[in-house]
Amino acid sequence: MSFIELHHVKKEFQGKEGLVSAVNNVSLTIEKGEIFGIVGYSGAGKSTLIRLLNGLEQPTSGEVIIGQQDVVELKGAKLRDYRKRVGMVFQHFNLLWSRTVRENIVLPLELEGMAREEREARATELIQLVGLKGREEAYPAQLSGGQKQRVGIARALANKPDILLCDEATSALDPQTTDEVLELLLTINRQLNLTIVLITHEMHVIRKICHRVAVMEAGKVVETGEVLQVFHSPQQAVTKRFVQQELLPENEPTDQSIDYLIQKYPQGVILQLKFTGAQSKEPVISKVIKQTNVDLNVLQGTIQQNQKASFGTMLVQVTGTKEEVAAAFAYFKEQEVGVEVKHHE
Repeated sequence: MSFIELHHVKKEFQGKEGLVSAVNNVSLTIEKGEIFGIVGYSGAGKSTLIRLLNGLEQPTSGEVIIGQQDVVELKGAKLRDYRKRVGMVFQHFNLLWSRTVRENIVLPLELEGMAREEREARATELIQLVGLKGREEAYPAQLSGGQKQRVGIARALANKPDILLCDEATSALDPQTTDEVLELLLTINRQLNLTIVLITHEMHVIRKICHRVAVMEAGKVVETGEVLQVFHSPQQAVTKRFVQQELLPENEPTDQSIDYLIQKYPQGVILQLKFTGAQSKEPVISKVIKQTNVDLNVLQGTIQQNQKASFGTMLVQVTGTKEEVAAAFAYFKEQEVGVEVKHHE
């Protein structure tokens, strides 16, 4: 049994024009120790879904099973106890501006009634973990955005939760700080074997640290899978848009760029190659030239990295006899490189 299981979960709200399905028949499984991403545009239902996980919303129907416990059935003290096991990191930090870094971190422990000596020791441990040593007595106004989010992460970890929920945790940060916070979350996941559920509208965040991803649109999960597979072969239109947006800044070919290359290099065949995992480290290009005797011209390409492997795309011009080009095409297929013909004479 998976650590988190959602079975046919629906959440409806009464709107001006009738019932609105914020979450519509969603079924998901998340494993213990996994970083699971939920990506979708605004209004997709991902924020409502995460509130179902921490018990702040109750589903209209369906089951939310976490650690073999049905969250829907929890009431009163049992629900409050459950929420202590779920840490929450917010987009805009939600810090108390009148409290120092240390005081913000120990707040949940104060509310829990933990002895002062014990909570101070826990705060020191967390300050070290999130990289804020030396900033313990600073106030939020004296911190950068990344440092504020580190305080938020430390506070969310104070009660040693089983799950860490991140609601657009990097959306208010610049790209470099975003990567630093993501690296911190990855470190926390590895050191503590902590299950992290991360919702975002940024595919970069998914690519950087997530093991698997669910894509939401109009309240439904339209696609799920390992991050590498989703990037390599997105199935749904919304997923393709997300993947394209992530790759575009790094030379992912557009229709316009392909048209330009076809005009500039009209001879032979133009292929788009897709590499994943070990393929991206193999000298596939040099080998195909040696084995098939084609001439191959690399026109455009990029290789990116997630936490498990590399992946990327490349546009190449292949010229030679009809038989040589066919042999090159077959070789790419044999090496499990994705091949798409963009132009041929």
